Amino acid sequence: MGLLSLFKKKKDKEPKCSAVIVSAGAARRMGGIDKVLAPLGELPVLVHTLYAFQDCPSVEEIIVVARKDLLVEIGQLCREFDLNKVKKVIVGGQERIHSVQAGLREVDPESSLIAIHDGARPLVSQEIIRDVVDRAALTGAAAPAIPLTDTIKRTEDGIVQETVDRDSLWAVQTPQVFEAGLIKAATQKAIDDGELLTDDCGSVERLGMKITLTSGSRENIKITTPLDLILGEAILRARVEEGEWRCKE
Repeated sequence: MGLLSLFKKKKDKEPKCSAVIVSAGAARRMGGIDKVLAPLGELPVLVHTLYAFQDCPSVEEIIVVARKDLLVEIGQLCREFDLNKVKKVIVGGQERIHSVQAGLREVDPESSLIAIHDGARPLVSQEIIRDVVDRAALTGAAAPAIPLTDTIKRTEDGIVQETVDRDSLWAVQTPQVFEAGLIKAATQKAIDDGELLTDDCGSVERLGMKITLTSGSRENIKITTPLDLILGEAILRARVEEGEWRCKE
């Protein structure tokens, strides 16, 4: 039996999707500011992220994976903002892949799909989440992506070796959504092999599975530097002015 057959889902009912929000990073490039708790508009970055999944009908539960020192504060935020889809806030691991594994262990065993998302991507839209969940329900593995627009050079020791054809190059975003058994097996195999991958699609690709891409957005940025917060504020402000974003009540 091949992998596609092994992880193929039944289509007789709407798949149940759990979301694992990975927020256990060290924020080394944020100048001492914790990126997931940094203010973005009137709310912390992580609250924006959680609202996106809270409001999405495709997602039935949320598991937040965080650093140990943030567990209490994140739990308080979930209660303060009535984020009732958040079922657990748990401690992450040493590397991102260990944090993902910790989250995978806590999802509802009845969930047939698992969405893995960066806690520092607060501007993900309902459309992106819905489209990638729907695609993963059909194919077993899907991720949003955007085409590269910059010219890409391959270098060695600072010397350009060639200009890479960017027509087939895409920047992959999150949430990345997978059949539950597939991503659990792929993550465990990567860890067993000592592969500390920072991309969940990479774990699945190592098993020979293909990833289907859906449309991402240039607004679905990851907050990794103080400059990203400035850009995020501009995007958020434009959405609020157009009535497209949840404001603090």
